[in-house]
Amino acid sequence: MKMEEGMQLIDENGKFNVDGLQDFVTATEFAQSGLSYAIVAIIGSQSSGKSTLMNQTFHTKFKEMDAYNGRSQTTKGIWIAKCSDIDPFTIVMDFEGTDSNQRGEDDAAFERQSTLFALEIADVVLINMWCKDIGLEHAASRPLLKTVFQVIKRSSKQPKKTLLFVIRDHTKTPLERLKKFIFEDIEKVAQLRQQFVHSTCPGGLVGDRKKVKSASFSIYAEDIWKTIKENKDLDLPSIKVMVATFRCEAIAEEKLKCFTSNK
Repeated sequence: MKMEEGMQLIDENGKFNVDGLQDFVTATEFAQSGLSYAIVAIIGSQSSGKSTLMNQTFHTKFKEMDAYNGRSQTTKGIWIAKCSDIDPFTIVMDFEGTDSNQRGEDDAAFERQSTLFALEIADVVLINMWCKDIGLEHAASRPLLKTVFQVIKRSSKQPKKTLLFVIRDHTKTPLERLKKFIFEDIEKVAQLRQQFVHSTCPGGLVGDRKKVKSASFSIYAEDIWKTIKENKDLDLPSIKVMVATFRCEAIAEEKLKCFTSNK
């Protein structure tokens, strides 16, 4: 197993890869890091360049979208990989994009579950978004974040997380002029990477770790996902289902009244 390429922790159907995570923990010698480690996750809309950003920042090798073949879903489920050349021991998680055409509007439960999982298990959550999407509703993932934050506010006892919003931009600027901005962007990624060096030190992005020891991370991660999957607050029905349910109940009630009143 190549640690930079990672492994699929949770598939697109929500199945947790117990054996795969154990193999990953063993191969990376994760357990030896004690409390000196950091978990970094990234969330955001589909085809927004999350995997590319992670690869550039953490020197991982997550599969990236081939833009020449169209804009479609690349990352399915949740992937986990070991970061290269950063102290402390850092694990990064690449999440399936939200607002996916492949899943459609009636299958948003996994989006809510996976985002809550990111907010629960990661020390630092990168929220990847395009500059042009700021102020929009679904493109900026506002309904999704609103749902999971409401759940966390009611039930989570975990320490506060570091949320790092990565604002990205793309314009129609001619290539010659764009080169300057491209090099600036590369430099900014390097600066972003530097923030994760010594992240567990006081004042760092992770700060003083006071929770799960690395040796028990596998059990902790599996338990968190199981809890989230069983949390009915996240399985809110889509608008179509709610309307259909309401109409069916209204019709049934009307028919029942007609039946009982007719001697």
